[in-house]
Amino acid sequence: MRDAIPAHGLLPGLSPVGVIDIGSNSVRLVVYEGLNRSPSPFYNEKVLCELGDHIAETGRMSEEHILQALAALRRFRILCEHVGCETVYIFATAAARDAENGEEFVARAEEVCGVPVNVLAGEEEARLTGLGIVSGFHKPSGLAGDLGGGSLEFVRIRDHTVDCLSSHKLGALRLRDESEGKCEKARAIVSEVLDRVDLPELGRRPFYAIGGTWRAFAKAHMATIDYPLHVVHGYRIKAKHAIALARQMQRPDIGHLTGTIDVSRQRAALLPYGAVILEEILKRTKARTMLVSALGVREGLLFTKLDEATRRQDPLLSAARELAILRSRSPEHGRELCEWTDELFALIEPDETEEMRRVRHAACWLTDIGWRAHPDYRGEQSLNIIANAAFTGVTHQGRAIIALSVFYRHAGLGEEEPGQGLRHLVDLDGMRRAALIGAALRLAHRISASMPGLLPQSHFALDESVLQLALPRDLADLTSNKIDSPLRRLAELAGCTSDVAVTD
Repeated sequence: MRDAIPAHGLLPGLSPVGVIDIGSNSVRLVVYEGLNRSPSPFYNEKVLCELGDHIAETGRMSEEHILQALAALRRFRILCEHVGCETVYIFATAAARDAENGEEFVARAEEVCGVPVNVLAGEEEARLTGLGIVSGFHKPSGLAGDLGGGSLEFVRIRDHTVDCLSSHKLGALRLRDESEGKCEKARAIVSEVLDRVDLPELGRRPFYAIGGTWRAFAKAHMATIDYPLHVVHGYRIKAKHAIALARQMQRPDIGHLTGTIDVSRQRAALLPYGAVILEEILKRTKARTMLVSALGVREGLLFTKLDEATRRQDPLLSAARELAILRSRSPEHGRELCEWTDELFALIEPDETEEMRRVRHAACWLTDIGWRAHPDYRGEQSLNIIANAAFTGVTHQGRAIIALSVFYRHAGLGEEEPGQGLRHLVDLDGMRRAALIGAALRLAHRISASMPGLLPQSHFALDESVLQLALPRDLADLTSNKIDSPLRRLAELAGCTSDVAVTD
């Protein structure tokens, strides 16, 4: 028997954790690499079983759909055992909660899975929804709505606190059935339900939209504007634009809106009903923007399993540090870069915001993830990895600034144009900051050869608009045009001149 090749592409010390979500529309398995602040999906699969189909009319889940769900659960059990999940969490939502034969189905599911199935009460589902937003956004504040096939949950969020939980029988699948496929009737049903909900006026605070139907809505919006970044999580849409698109989706033929997006026919068929619900929520809350979340109940459940110190970690910086561990020559060098640029930016960017500091630190951790590529392509490969990584806790503009910073660290600020059209996501100030961070990283790598130990021995001073880099005498031989040139470029971007000093 051959010895197994060790998997160094996985984080050490973590064991796979499986979560199975038995929803009204789909049954999904997500295996996460482990239980940490920014869990990475190891394996993700869903089966559209439509357990909630026609429950509003018959009160029961059909045997055909139950058999589909049980077949999916049998497959998922084998997969969880195969990848080595030490723990598997299984929960069911509105269909199992509301159907007359829900208890019977849950018993059959538990027999197949070999572990208990937790049927979430509506308020518990809402609470976990809110914690999913807390897990995936930096200091979130607003109203979250999780639209499933059979229910809609609302929760208010501020930082790490969730409250005002409520659950309503207003899922996209249920609404399609109750409205008999007529959008005007659907609007009347939605209005009747929401009239009984105490929705807050959001103003500048966003509405966080969760659920597969609203993710498909976001993909459709991306397609209509040819958006350069195909990452749904954190995608921001102005409310007036979302309402306009929602109204277009309530027409009989929306093929021109869904034909170019990667969604199933079953999901596309539910878009008009999700659009009706979304429009009514945005109008009633007077929200200016909606933010799309790829995280929800599953990630909220995992968040409850973390200790308080881990919950308080920054999800972006946790993920960036972990990617540095997996891909860079020295994660310790990334840590040094954070501290070294702290000293530098205190001098040249004294008004740097907390958000931009987070972005800069993420770039420091990620600066060396493309080192195995050919030197001519390290910038582009790093940019592509960062642009498309499963990061949370960062805006799309912040993600673009990080990617551009690392691109400029490799490619310099010459004529080479970064790919993916990321420049279109960044304003002029953001472009300046990306160039400044990239120039600082470029200088740091010229000093250190991307390994730890040398950067802490170099220091900055700013005296009468002269940015001075001081090196100890035993490192004096590092001085050359290889350092002078990137230092001069960095100083120019900061509006300074530059100098290198050797100190005793």
